[in-house]
Amino acid sequence: MTREAPIPTAEQRLVSSLEQRGFVVQGRSKWGEPALRTIPAGHEPQRTKDASALQRRFVACAYATPSPGDDLCASWVEQAFSRLGLGVVLGDAAHLYQSYCHHDDLANLLVGMIVAVPQHPYSVQGTIHGHVGLYIGDDTVMDSIEGRTRKVPLALWLSTYGLMAPPRWGWLGSMGLT
Repeated sequence: MTREAPIPTAEQRLVSSLEQRGFVVQGRSKWGEPALRTIPAGHEPQRTKDASALQRRFVACAYATPSPGDDLCASWVEQAFSRLGLGVVLGDAAHLYQSYCHHDDLANLLVGMIVAVPQHPYSVQGTIHGHVGLYIGDDTVMDSIEGRTRKVPLALWLSTYGLMAPPRWGWLGSMGLT
């Protein structure tokens, strides 16, 4: 009787892929960041059911906003935000990270906050402009990549994009939605 090999988890597949690319060695990125980021007990981000009506409306706006195209993640977040009628915020992901993302404890991550990194290693544009998504609750990030929007588990998003710099989060335009 032969035993089938266990199916690797998403985290194991991610680390294996990053190791093959030379981005990760012995659990750390070549930029000194952890290869895997987890959600520690007691530091869970806000659940969707606990979001305010305005936070939920922003998430609905994100679902209704199509991707503007390749390498336009910040534009997608900004367009979704402008649908709320609270104004327009402009900048690339690196600018949004520097200007609005001041939190690094997941307990402070609330539905409707942007989650960003100032740079990532997957493209030339990523090393210059970074990447940004929107926390939609229930440990999920929504972002725009390769001309489409998608939903990604929070821990995988943080691990994937947090190789060159620590991910951070905050309210776009410093306008809290709670």
